[in-house]
Amino acid sequence: MTRKHMTVGWEQLHRDSKALAAKLMQRGPFKGIVAVSRGGLIPAAIVARELDLRLIDSVCVVTYEHQTMGQPVVVKSPDVAGDGEGFLVIDDLADTGTTARVVRELLPKAHFACVYVKPAGQDTADTYVSDVGQDTWIHFPWDTEAQFIPPLVRGIGEKA
Repeated sequence: MTRKHMTVGWEQLHRDSKALAAKLMQRGPFKGIVAVSRGGLIPAAIVARELDLRLIDSVCVVTYEHQTMGQPVVVKSPDVAGDGEGFLVIDDLADTGTTARVVRELLPKAHFACVYVKPAGQDTADTYVSDVGQDTWIHFPWDTEAQFIPPLVRGIGEKA
C-alpha cells in the first residue's frame, strides 16, 4: 500500500480548530474540555478560547510510538470530568478510533470532537471538521520543521 502524506501547518491547524469550535457552538454549552494528550492539546486550547471555556483537563493515552501502533495505555485519567457529562473531549485525529474508544470508556457521556478523522475512526467522533483517507499520514506542525530541500533537477538522493 502506498501511503499518502498530508502536511498541516500551524495556520491550517488554527483555521481547522476554529472551524471545529464553530460547529461545537451549536452543541454546547459545555462545562469544560478534556484534551487528549498530546495531539489534542493545541486544538483544545484554540477551541477553549473560541468557546470561552476556562476549565481544561487532560487525558493521556499512549497508542503510537512514532508510526507504529501499540496497545493503548492510559497514563493519566482526567481529574474533573466524572463520567464526562457536559464535557467536551478534543483530539487532533481519530485514526483507527482506538484512543477514542479508550477515552469513551473513561468518559461515556462526553462529547468527542476531532479536527480530522479517517474512515476507521469516523464512528468514534461526534463532531469533526475534515475527513482524510485511511492511507494518509498527517504530518502535524509539532512533528515537523522547515528545512532546505534541493531542487528537483538535482535528482533523487543527491545532496545539496
